[in-house]
Amino acid sequence: MNFETRLYELRKKAGLSQEELANLVGVSRQAVQKWEAGTSRPDLDNLTALARYFNVTLDWLITGREAEMPQTGPVVVENHYHYEGWRYEYKSKRTLWGLPLVHINLSQRGLTWARGIIAIGNVATGVVAIGCFAAGLFSLGAICLGLLALAGMAMGVFALGGISLGFIAVGGCALGYLAIGGSAVGTYAAGGAAVASQVAVGASASGELLAVGREAAGAVTMGLEASREAVAQAMIQAGVPEWVRGILLFCFGKS
Repeated sequence: MNFETRLYELRKKAGLSQEELANLVGVSRQAVQKWEAGTSRPDLDNLTALARYFNVTLDWLITGREAEMPQTGPVVVENHYHYEGWRYEYKSKRTLWGLPLVHINLSQRGLTWARGIIAIGNVATGVVAIGCFAAGLFSLGAICLGLLALAGMAMGVFALGGISLGFIAVGGCALGYLAIGGSAVGTYAAGGAAVASQVAVGASASGELLAVGREAAGAVTMGLEASREAVAQAMIQAGVPEWVRGILLFCFGKS
């Protein structure tokens, strides 16, 4: 059995794809493909990483034979400590639409990809996705894309985050059809600084049809001292949809 065959069988026994093994070692998928095809060989650092991960000796991985220990003489042991960090992966046997119901793939170093109905990983894609980088119908993480996205940087139909982009966007900096945030830009916007193509409500508000704020600029302007009823009537005249009107009046804050 040659090296490429031993590597292929070790990878298959561990249930890893070429891409997953490449992520663990820190090389490209094409590099692993060439190793298994026998067109190239890994260097010493990569051989060591492979042997450590698969829990085999370096000698066996390269030659297929175990090194024989000397029978006499002093034994000199050299310890070389190289911290690889921890890694955890769980994949449920039950599947739906070809995906595991639950896939958890976490690593202290590098990017690990979790793909499942419920996916949790450094990079996660699924119906419910949780990760540093997450994409799914419902996603939670540092950078997210989804129908409902909650993240430091979020993009989705409903986006909530430090920086958010969506049909309804809520965040420190928000951009959307309805945007609510410290700085908000949209068709309808509410926030500390709100800029809208239709109606804006905020401390500093700019809206083409209606602006309500301490500093307001628009075809119709109203101050924060205006009554809720007067603001509601102005929004009706501006043609604001009822559901949007309710949210903007809530942001206006008067009972």
